[in-house]
Amino acid sequence: MSTQNFTLPDVGEGLTEAEIVAWKVAPGDTVAINDVVCEIETAKSLVELPSPYAGVVGELLAAEGTTVEVGTPIITFLTEPATGAPAAPAVAAPAAEEGGGSVLVGYGTGGGATSRRKRPAERPVRSSVGVIAKPPIRKLARDLGVDLTAVAATGADGEVTRDDVMKHASQASVFRNIETPEWGTVREETVPAPQAAPAGLARGLTATRPSAAGDDRTESIPVKGVRKATSSAMVQSAYSAPHVTVWKEIDATRTMELVKRLKASPDYADIKVSPLLIMARAVIWAARRTPMVNAAWIETESGAEIAVRHYVNLGIAAATPRGLLVPNIKDAQDLSMKELARALNRLTLTARDGKTPPADQQGGTITITNIGVFGMDAGTPIINPGEAGIVAMGTISQKPWVVDGEVRPRWVTTVAGSFDHRVIDGDGMSRFIADVASILEEPALLVD
Repeated sequence: MSTQNFTLPDVGEGLTEAEIVAWKVAPGDTVAINDVVCEIETAKSLVELPSPYAGVVGELLAAEGTTVEVGTPIITFLTEPATGAPAAPAVAAPAAEEGGGSVLVGYGTGGGATSRRKRPAERPVRSSVGVIAKPPIRKLARDLGVDLTAVAATGADGEVTRDDVMKHASQASVFRNIETPEWGTVREETVPAPQAAPAGLARGLTATRPSAAGDDRTESIPVKGVRKATSSAMVQSAYSAPHVTVWKEIDATRTMELVKRLKASPDYADIKVSPLLIMARAVIWAARRTPMVNAAWIETESGAEIAVRHYVNLGIAAATPRGLLVPNIKDAQDLSMKELARALNRLTLTARDGKTPPADQQGGTITITNIGVFGMDAGTPIINPGEAGIVAMGTISQKPWVVDGEVRPRWVTTVAGSFDHRVIDGDGMSRFIADVASILEEPALLVD
């Protein structure tokens, strides 16, 4: 037997460190190649690390709750000589697979060239009962309580895809409410210092320690992971892009009526529908009419320039137990109403469970933040770095509204938008918000 060190790999996000969230193995356990050994948290997502070796777990070199740098040994394996040097270890990382999710891809070894040849870890695995599915799809099925043998496969050669699993789960009515993130009964919890967080500490809870001043009435919460990335991005945006915010109060009664009809439609029987769907369509439509809200200010060596995107990667700000995530729907302008609804479902479900892959959080062009789910009427959101606009949708509630000279109860909301004033002027901002408002007031305008 020989001893092999497994170092923390670069999971393809350009990051330099990650936190060990949970070990899935213990010393003495027997593992096969691609068995999950631990779960790590980067600044953007939770990632499962599969074993690159077949053998016996030797020693766990990093404790749960600690942050380690890429390239640091985190676990050892005792292997037979023939299995001690796999050609391409694998890690869970984002990929542009149909329906989203993660696949297994190889990682480099500190600057060495990587091969484009499809590696064994990327190939579907056939179980003893004959189901063909990639490891991330199997994990998704486990998380949703789906029996893969009961899923109708639509992939090549009978492979079960992510959409297959989610469709089966939806038909089985196992989805939780995806319109509002679910929170646990405890938001934060403290542990005695200086001990590390115990292995059983629930994911999403933040370990704290006494402050540097030594006052035991005050505790300091380490800033790391999603919170660290979010704070850095927001400071960068707030102090580099001059923000201007405009807003408009809207009679959204016809939007609520359309949502009610869609919910009752057999075509949407397996899809969760909310006013956010109409809002998303409105933003896409309005961005086409005012392209500068979908642009970006770019600093170059020769000077600044504005990049105008003729596509919409629609970001949706999601409040999750891990913090704020902003995954985006790629090429949202090409999706039908039904396709967009499905994309929102997948995005929200994945974000709420903290499983959004980093690729889904990159390349956004404009963002929606739905503060209405928290009962807020309006706000002044901060623009995502690399974008020029963000739209906040407030709560929709019944209020008195004048219609044809009479006061009537109507469903009313407020739409606010913050914009980078270097990219777009007041007239463009106002036209854009007015266009969004016109769609929410009369969704039939979407039929063009």
